[in-house]
Amino acid sequence: MTDQPLVRAFRLVALVPRNIVVALLHVYRAVISPLYGDVCRYYPSCSAYGLTSVQQHGVVRGGWLTVRRLARCHPWAAGGVDDPPVREHSPYRLTRFGFIVLDRKA
Repeated sequence: MTDQPLVRAFRLVALVPRNIVVALLHVYRAVISPLYGDVCRYYPSCSAYGLTSVQQHGVVRGGWLTVRRLARCHPWAAGGVDDPPVREHSPYRLTRFGFIVLDRKA
């Protein structure tokens, strides 16, 4: 039980890159994405898919899922609904602004 604060501290530090990418995606969605209009063939849009992927899976896996999604999104794609994979359990929760914080129970 003595390593519990150490594990919690590690989890908090691990959230920093994830929240930086979330902030960058929020800026992209607010500033750049409206300039292009509604051009994505999939629902949710590629930027929303990327945001959800990073929020649920972290920077590395969420980034990989987003790259795979961007590779599928081209003019000849059929499109349709393509939700990111859902994570069963997470020690994190989302704030109302979409940032990730450590759950109080973790």
